[in-house]
Order: sequence, then C-alpha cells, then structure tokens
Amino acid sequence: MPHEKFMQIALNEAIKGCGRVNPNPMVGAVIVKQDKIIATGFHEKYGGLHAERNAILASDRSLKGATMYVTLEPCCHFGKTPPCTDAIIESGISTVVVGSEDPNVKVAGNGIKILQDHGIDVVLGVLEEQCKDLNEVFFHFITCKTPFVAMKYAMTMDGKIATYSGKSKWITDGPAREHTHTLRNRYSGIMVGIGTVLADDPLLTCRSPGGRDPVRIICDSRLRIPEDSKVVQTAAEVETYVATLISEDDKIRRLQDKGVHIIHANEKGGRVDLQHLMLILGEKNIDSILLEGGSELHASALESKIVNKAFVYMAPKIFGGSRAKSPVGGRGIDDPSDAYTFKNVGCKMIGDDILLEYKLL
Repeated sequence: MPHEKFMQIALNEAIKGCGRVNPNPMVGAVIVKQDKIIATGFHEKYGGLHAERNAILASDRSLKGATMYVTLEPCCHFGKTPPCTDAIIESGISTVVVGSEDPNVKVAGNGIKILQDHGIDVVLGVLEEQCKDLNEVFFHFITCKTPFVAMKYAMTMDGKIATYSGKSKWITDGPAREHTHTLRNRYSGIMVGIGTVLADDPLLTCRSPGGRDPVRIICDSRLRIPEDSKVVQTAAEVETYVATLISEDDKIRRLQDKGVHIIHANEKGGRVDLQHLMLILGEKNIDSILLEGGSELHASALESKIVNKAFVYMAPKIFGGSRAKSPVGGRGIDDPSDAYTFKNVGCKMIGDDILLEYKLL
C-alpha cells in the first residue's frame, strides 16, 4: 500500500480529536510492519498523550523495523508530555513518514533532525496540504498568537438572513442546522454581537452528541446585555465573556456575580476594537472563533481583517425585500476592486441546503 493511503488513515485518526485538543493540533499516527497496520493512535485530549505515543502503546508486537505515519512532525520538547521523538527512537521504528512540519518554534524541523541523527529514515510531505488543512487553526494560532476566525451564516438564494420584519427562523432545514453544531464543537469560541443577543436571546451552546460547548464571547460596546438573557443566566456553567467599552458600572459587578467575565477592550470608531480583542482572547489561549454575527459584526470583522474563513449555508428559498437584511451590513465598499476576496475550498449538499466553504485570500 503506498504512503498516501496509510497517511489518509492517519488523517482519519487525527480528526477523532476534533474539539478536544485545542489549542494543540489534531494528530493521527499509524504504525505499519510488512505492509500491514499493527497499531493506530491519535491525540485524544488536551494534556493527554500525543498520537505517536498512543500508537506505540497500542501495539503488542515488536516495532523494530516498522514504519510510522504521522500527520504532523513529532515533538522534540517537554510540554505536558515528554518528547515523542524519544518514544519513537526507543521503540525501534526505522522509518517515519511525516505529513507536515510543525511551525511551532520549539519544533520547526528539530523533531525531524533528531530522528535522522538517530539513524531513522524520514519521508516528508506526504498528503502535506491535507495535513495542513486539518490543522489550519493550529498553524494560524501558533504563528499569529490570535484566534483563527471562521465567519458563519445561513442565507436564502437572494442573500437574505431575515425577512423585512426581522424574522429568521428558520432559513435552513434541520440537517443544516444540526451541522452548524459540529462547527461549534470544532472551534474553541463562538462570538456574536449584542444585536443578536437582543433579537434572538440565543444559548450559543453545542448540541451535537458528545460535543463540547465553545467559550461564548459577546461584543457589547455599551453593555446593553440583559441580565436575564440566556447567556448571562448560564454563565456559571458555560464560560462567557462580554467585551465592552464600559469600565465603571454597577451592572458589571452584577454580571460578574453571575459568572460573566468582562473584557475591557480598546475603542475604535465608537465600538470594541476587534483586533485588540483578538489579542486579548489569544492570551487566554482561545485559538479559534466561530463568528455567528449578525450582519453588523460581520462587517466590522471584515473591516478589521480578522476573518480567515467563511461557512455559508444557502437555502433554496427567496425572501425578497429591499429592507431585508443581508449577511454583511455596515457601509460596504465603494469600488468592486476593493471587495473581500475568497477562494472556494468546499461545496456539499446537506439535505436540500448547500454548504459553501471559503478561505479569505
């Protein structure tokens, strides 16, 4: 079986850690001997053993002369666990096939060099793009120190996110709405504007079986959030931040008493400075954010250049109406040449709805 097929199996292993390893990368490993898989492993949870060690522990056979396929360069430093390079060297594995190098400055090719210095053959770049795509969040966070931001919205065929009267339930059907909860599991945080809280009073939790709730971030420059809103009432159970420009107010104390964390962000144009907010959230180890708007926050996020990706659910419906909201509000651009440009990287049917996936160029 060629390298690519074994690496694909390692990728399938890696994805099992989705939503459980942030801010660490998802990693999968496969051990092969005489063209047969003898063990697999993946990074199961943050702080737990890495994929390589889990695969080695899963084998009850001698690994002398075996080949390991791993989606990311093995670590060579002490973190929450010992270096994986040590375990590979001690195991007797003779060849390591690596999908992508690790951009972490503590690794950055050193893991590969250590293996080679100990006589282990290293093959690089097998399914490299797929391995990098799997960990786009990690690659961004480890190099930029700010969250990877994915903008998500559902719209009709004519680009509306609500009717002219403001009604929006429901644009997409059940299967698409269920799919959005897999994104809430994937990303560490979910961010909305105060307008969404006031209009919909959402809970902003993950309802996928076995999923975990993202950290909730509300952009609320003037601290208008209702104290009886669902996000405030459940803040003791689900980590919740309110980013505001207000620094002295009795309401802050009452919100904190309910478990809400207050972020005092810089001001830009009379609103929370989103670039400054990303720096603060990055310091809190929040590596990724699912941005669920609404339209004004989407506009501000694009203008602030914090958006990295977009998930667009399109329903086979038309609302019409010149006053019906579109996914991105604000003033907009003047010249078509100044448009925010994306590259389509995925398209699939979910029931009768379409999911389009884009990366910002």
